[in-house]
Amino acid sequence: MCPECGHEWNPEEVAAEETGLVVKDANGNILHDGDDVVMAKDLSVKGAPKALKAGTKVKNIRLVDGDHNIDCRIEGFGAMALKSEFVKKA
Repeated sequence: MCPECGHEWNPEEVAAEETGLVVKDANGNILHDGDDVVMAKDLSVKGAPKALKAGTKVKNIRLVDGDHNIDCRIEGFGAMALKSEFVKKA
């Protein structure tokens, strides 16, 4: 129950809304939080001295809503937001 407006919601409905985000990789496989993915092609990054190479493994991804729908940390590179069409499920 919301203390400000008094709205009541069902916890089961909230869980159903959270599972509504479906993210697919370059091959059409459905991705989930915590999956490992591999870069499908070389990607140049603005402000970075080198590009991300195809075949780079990214561990423990987190799915978010938006254009760049994968948040991750790439070893040797740092935090990064990626588009799912440029990765393949490992």
